[in-house]
Amino acid sequence: MTQTSDIVLQATDLGVHLRALPARRLLDGCSFTLRAGQRLTLVGESGAGKSLLAQAIMGTLPAALAAHGRLDVLGRATDGQRERTRSLWGRELVMLPQEPWTALNPLMRLGLQVAETGRHAAGLPWPEARARAAQHLQALGLAQAGGQWLHQVSGGMAQRVGIACASQSDARVLIADEPTKGLDAGACAQVADLLARAQRQGQALLTITHDLDLARHLGGELAVLRQGRIIEAGPADAVLQAPRHDYTRALIAAQPRHWPALWPVRSDRVAIIADEPLIRADDIGVDFGPRRVLDGASLTITAGQALAVVGPSGCGKTTLGHVLVGVQAIARGRVQRRAGVPAWRFQKLYQDPVASFAPGQRLRQGLDDLVRLHRLEAERIPALLQRLKLDEALLARHPGEVSGGELQRLALLRVLLLRPAFVFADEPTSRLDALTQRETLGLLCEELGAEGCALLLVSHDPDLARQATQQCWHMAAGRLQAGHPAQDRPASVAETGHPDPR
Repeated sequence: MTQTSDIVLQATDLGVHLRALPARRLLDGCSFTLRAGQRLTLVGESGAGKSLLAQAIMGTLPAALAAHGRLDVLGRATDGQRERTRSLWGRELVMLPQEPWTALNPLMRLGLQVAETGRHAAGLPWPEARARAAQHLQALGLAQAGGQWLHQVSGGMAQRVGIACASQSDARVLIADEPTKGLDAGACAQVADLLARAQRQGQALLTITHDLDLARHLGGELAVLRQGRIIEAGPADAVLQAPRHDYTRALIAAQPRHWPALWPVRSDRVAIIADEPLIRADDIGVDFGPRRVLDGASLTITAGQALAVVGPSGCGKTTLGHVLVGVQAIARGRVQRRAGVPAWRFQKLYQDPVASFAPGQRLRQGLDDLVRLHRLEAERIPALLQRLKLDEALLARHPGEVSGGELQRLALLRVLLLRPAFVFADEPTSRLDALTQRETLGLLCEELGAEGCALLLVSHDPDLARQATQQCWHMAAGRLQAGHPAQDRPASVAETGHPDPR
């Protein structure tokens, strides 16, 4: 029989509120118990409070927020307070943050960072720490990444390096915030296996994710959050197979394979300017040291055209997008952009939006600066906020005081304000639940298509890519191959009862 001493994490009516008056509750009435060796997965809409819950457990809430209710971690009443929790960090309580770029050191090789965690968090001798680091990197498909720097790997690869770091510690509680965002199916399976391995040795796992397949793979308990409250909880298989709440049923049904086509039919105005290429890339090659990242990539993009590039993490998708927007030098080949189109109208939507916001600047000030610099239409902001389901009050905060999903939608708002000619969207909805993904991508496609803007969408999800664009390209080991038009998408298992032929 499980003893009370096996409880490593217990929340009773836990909540988070804004300190400023009038106080506003962002998370409220959350109660759960996590025991040694148990897995609990939190799913729900973007901005529901999932990451706030994790920050409260870690004692790392932003200064503008405060926790209320009761929170016990490893028998200690921490109640979300940093000073009560800090001594547990690393050795007893470990968190894999949602943004690997902010957690990894750009001045240290990746393998050494992973080994250093084992040396200092788990107290391993250096030889053993290095061996464990190499083992975990290999398990995640990153055997060659140990000698590389952060800027030399893709966002998906950095995500897996962060997971390898978190896995070095023998901490009793591991919190993983969106551990599979931006990863292809194969990499997701590797991550799930690595996370599950520690639980078999008694570590408790709290996972925050929009990935229902990951939730199903991990098993254990599942809790669904909406608008700051847990609306449904139970064994993962039971909740996912027979959900009781309407919102849970809608979330499960909103998978990309069921979406309608999102990119609009090209208008006559766009057709007039679509004959001349907006961007033309011929036989592009890019090397990162001895590694050939792009090899002979050729692509022509016209105004009003929507293309997608899919492929495994680290295959060169993001590098191709960087070349097309003009921020990545090439070693071979040629890139031409339409004359007369200013460079700032070639825009990128970041996979990690935090990298594109000034951390010390309030969000409203950033938008005001953009409007003033490029003489944009400030009156469009309220309407875009409403369509993106963003509260205008968020603009008074700093980037670190909003959720990853909210920040991703704010990045989209900023790009739409610019009325760009070309947008490279690098996993632009990886932090969003399926319902919000569909709404957000639908708005992106509608706005860009109406303006005659071209879109290059990078995604790990072939279904999402097909529904949001006109043609999919496939990339593997730096080589680009044309795929099929979006409307030729093969039927899924859910639609036919048979495996997808792709």
